Amino acid sequence: MSEIDSEVVRRLVTGRKNDGRAVYDPQAKAEVVRACLKPGVSVARMALQCGINANLLRRWITQSMGADMKTNRVNMPTVALASTDTFVPLRLAAPGAVPATAVALKVRLHARLPNGVEVNLSDTGPGELLPVLELLGGLPCFGSTTR
Repeated sequence: MSEIDSEVVRRLVTGRKNDGRAVYDPQAKAEVVRACLKPGVSVARMALQCGINANLLRRWITQSMGADMKTNRVNMPTVALASTDTFVPLRLAAPGAVPATAVALKVRLHARLPNGVEVNLSDTGPGELLPVLELLGGLPCFGSTTR
């Protein structure tokens, strides 16, 4: 499945630079990249078959995808953006108004504090519980309750 034609592998390296780095044929690079983009192809295996580093092949794939995105962006039709001063009406419910479909939410809170105090708030609504939690959250913490 990840086999590539030996002729492509032979054409891949066209020469060497003075510092020893290889010079690659652009058409052969493109064929190797296309082969890597097929489903189920291992990039590492393809790199081994071609005799190149897997990181180099991954870079070629990334560059190829970036070039494809640029050409796609150039060929995309331009769309006029809507004016920013367009008004969209939004209907809000009056404060305190409960929609007819709302379900009554009841909360049960039971806490046993380290000093022996028990707090038991059964079947309270969120509106009734919020002031209690704000009050408890605002109390100072004493040294005997910290660890």
